[in-house]
Order: sequence, then structure tokens, then C-alpha cells
Amino acid sequence: MAKTRKFGRERNQRRAFLRSLAVGLITSGKIKTTLARAKALRPVAERLVTHAKKSGNLVLGYRGARKFLPKEAAAKLVKEIAPKYEARNGGYTRIIKLNRRGGDASQMALIEFV
Repeated sequence: MAKTRKFGRERNQRRAFLRSLAVGLITSGKIKTTLARAKALRPVAERLVTHAKKSGNLVLGYRGARKFLPKEAAAKLVKEIAPKYEARNGGYTRIIKLNRRGGDASQMALIEFV
């Protein structure tokens, strides 16, 4: 079993935190965040795209996405993002390492859809 990154948050806070990161990634296509956050977000985003893609039916894909995302993000995921990856079996995101942040020297990264 893989160890979960906790980010100093309780379970519900961590879930909401990852949800907000996923919404940002879906709505803008890429986000700049810390490397640890990007690595924690990757499996969540990949799972959302796979679920939206596998359902085949737009309604079922939308309902599955709505369990985790708000309306606008779920609609964009199902109608725009998932169809682009129909022929691809995973690996929908890429993480690019950036320079360290000036304030606390945290390793920064850019996570985006391929």
C-alpha cells in the first residue's frame, strides 16, 4: 500500500484540497504548484480522466465526474478533455520541475495535461 501525502491536513481537508487542485488543473489546463502537491494531484487527475473516458456515455461520465468536481469542471472534463485521450491508455498529465521558490526554497513544478 502506498503512503499517502498528508500535507498536515485531516482527511476531509485533504480531499477538499486535492479537489481544488484538480478543478484548477481542469479549468486552466496547467497549474504551478509545489512538487509534492503535483505528485499527489497526478493520480487524482488521471483517475478522473480515465473514469470520464471509460463511461462511453456522456451522461454517465458526467455523473461520475460530478461526484468529485463542481458542475463547470465536470462538464469541461467530460466534453473537452476526456475525448482528446480516447486512444491513450493513461499518462494524461506531465510534471515539469521548476526552480525553487524564493521564500522557503520549496521545489516548484508545473503540472499540465499532455
